[in-house]
Amino acid sequence: MPDSDDDVVLGGGGPSELDGLPVSTPVSGESDEPPATRTTSSRQVSLSIRTLISSAVILALVAGVAVMTWLYLGERDKVEAQHSQVANYQHAEQIALDYAVSAATMNFRDLNTWKTKLVNGTTPALNDKLTKAAGSMQQILVPLEWNSTAQPLVAKVRSDTNGVYVIDTFVSVLTKTTQAPDNLQSTATYSITIDSNNGWQISDVGGIGAVAGAK
Repeated sequence: MPDSDDDVVLGGGGPSELDGLPVSTPVSGESDEPPATRTTSSRQVSLSIRTLISSAVILALVAGVAVMTWLYLGERDKVEAQHSQVANYQHAEQIALDYAVSAATMNFRDLNTWKTKLVNGTTPALNDKLTKAAGSMQQILVPLEWNSTAQPLVAKVRSDTNGVYVIDTFVSVLTKTTQAPDNLQSTATYSITIDSNNGWQISDVGGIGAVAGAK
């Protein structure tokens, strides 16, 4: 028998006062991870996706800029090459035209000046060739009392082989001789080869004899 009314004997077979209270039971599939941890993980995943997208956009922009730069540089080189070619052609044509005017201008009283201009700017090999040709022409020019003046007409590059230009050159020639005292108008044609790789020297000239052929 209990010593006092305060003593409670818990029996094994009788109903307990705790039997009607709700008991918390873990639900299947529910994470034990704290909410703060789940939020941090979600933010990390979101940041990773944003980083990947940003990186992809940056790479695409860099690739686009690289392609545009390559195209720009290629086009710029092409334009510069065209400008360089035009400048070289104009330079060669001017050299040829100046030479043709000098070659067609003769005065039988001062053929030494003509001979000097005839070989001016030519290669050593052509210099020798033209000097000999001038000696032969002198035998024709002096008896005819040849006097001619020339004006430039046009010069055009016919071919370009690695910087070696062949230029067709035309000058208007006014000639006075013992056989044509009233001045004879004619057009002299020269085929002049200029080597830009050799100081823009004239390496070949055709048509010199044609000038003396006009009477």
